[in-house]
Amino acid sequence: MTRAGTESLIRQTTAGAVRGMRERKRDPRDREATGHADPGRTVLSWKGIPFAAAPVAPLRFRRPQPPEPWEGTRLATRFGPMAPQRVLKSMEVVPGVAISEDCLTVNVWAPAGALPGSKPVMVWIHGGGYFQGSTAQRFYDGRNLASEGDVVVVSLNYRLGVIGFVDFTTVAESPAFDSNLGLRDQIAALEWVRENVAAFGGDPGNVTLFGESAGGACVIALMASPLADGLFHRAIAQSAPVTSVYGRDRAAAVARRFLDIVGIEPADAHRLQELDPFALVDAGGELVHEVSGQVPGTLALAPVHGDDVLPEYPLTVFREGRAPRIPLIIGTNRDESSFFKLMRSPLLPITPEAVKQMFLEIASDRPEFEDAAERITAAYPAYPRRSTPAEVSRDAGFRMPSIWLAEAHSRHAPTWMYRFDHATPLLRITGIGATHAAELAYVFGSFAPWGKDLVFRLGGRAEALRVSERMQAHWLAFARTGVPDDRSALEAVGMGEAPWPPYDEATRSTLIIDREDVIEHDPDGAVREAWGPEIVAFR
Repeated sequence: MTRAGTESLIRQTTAGAVRGMRERKRDPRDREATGHADPGRTVLSWKGIPFAAAPVAPLRFRRPQPPEPWEGTRLATRFGPMAPQRVLKSMEVVPGVAISEDCLTVNVWAPAGALPGSKPVMVWIHGGGYFQGSTAQRFYDGRNLASEGDVVVVSLNYRLGVIGFVDFTTVAESPAFDSNLGLRDQIAALEWVRENVAAFGGDPGNVTLFGESAGGACVIALMASPLADGLFHRAIAQSAPVTSVYGRDRAAAVARRFLDIVGIEPADAHRLQELDPFALVDAGGELVHEVSGQVPGTLALAPVHGDDVLPEYPLTVFREGRAPRIPLIIGTNRDESSFFKLMRSPLLPITPEAVKQMFLEIASDRPEFEDAAERITAAYPAYPRRSTPAEVSRDAGFRMPSIWLAEAHSRHAPTWMYRFDHATPLLRITGIGATHAAELAYVFGSFAPWGKDLVFRLGGRAEALRVSERMQAHWLAFARTGVPDDRSALEAVGMGEAPWPPYDEATRSTLIIDREDVIEHDPDGAVREAWGPEIVAFR
């Protein structure tokens, strides 16, 4: 084995050779203690590696194709382009990253000196409501996980928005279209991992798929997809809207409405190939606001079941025990909805009027739940005052679907549930709390450099770092062994035994992640009982 400073940065992939770079993992704890940044351990990285051909021109709405081989050695030191979108300042994307339809790339971080095929692999799917996001966001820097956990981390881009998640096959009989393109991209990336990750030090037989928000829901969808069977061996779904998967009838209505917005008849749907990608982005934004405004709690852009990628509604597959019986961690954040209120997002109903409309639409679609609104809101003592409407929609969109999924999977395979409650003093005082996506910096160890992270303006950094260490230890133990409290795996990352019992319908053991981690049995049980069985409509 060569020393870290002399180890070759060139790796061979099925499409050609790539040359990466050395990166230093910086430990904010050392800076906090001494005032000086520790250069940290060396991590090798390769960025912007194509896992599929550029999905442009006639391939815009088609399933991903193999990447074009290249000659020589391709420089892989910069993130590939992000899918077309309107980038929010709050996304904190690495400066200089382009926006392009040619976005199907992966990034790899590996500990220096890793022997071929020797390390566990963690593959990340980013969130963003199916229409925003990129692997180049600051939160998703994989170097700390790779260094601290001695694992290979892979992150992937996929097609977003109208191109990735509107199913035009439901309204247009044309070879120009395929369905569920975003999911197909993710499957192609997992196939790339299977065929190539050993060269970067990763074990293709030990792959953990993890993701947050829309990315977490994609993890669950891929568990229910026969096309992804065997491509990963463990799964983590963070804040996943797992029931926001719709049938082909509703998908057809969404596709027709989008064609109305851009002024194209279904018979001429092939003309979508001619539109500027940002015209599709802006029309897609109009579609998102319209659909979520008319039917609160539903998404215009989402996976569709009824094709070869996703033949059935995922929760049905899990309930019937037909999902792969692999270990799963699933959980949500305590204050998911405050993010949507802060960002004025249409994706989650947060007013009493919108919540009322959500329940009316559910009852209209599924009359057997006509009394659901009264029964459920009665479990929130302050409803509709204070923030309780947002709490109801939080539970409708995230908490209850995750519990239903955990119930179903735990009957057949090892399942662990968590709730992330930690918030810095500033986030507690402002009422934002443990909001949607708040756990990302804890999982990746990717807090902003000392003095530049606004969430620590009132202190709390040292405490947050301790919480992050524990959370990373559980995630990494799970990736190494399939058990998040495996003693040997926790000791390997410098953490002692920390019991986290599996979830089942008898105890409903849930890890509450906060200043100190505790196990609660059936937290908020009265609310869970009020919701009862799955009531999500609009399949």
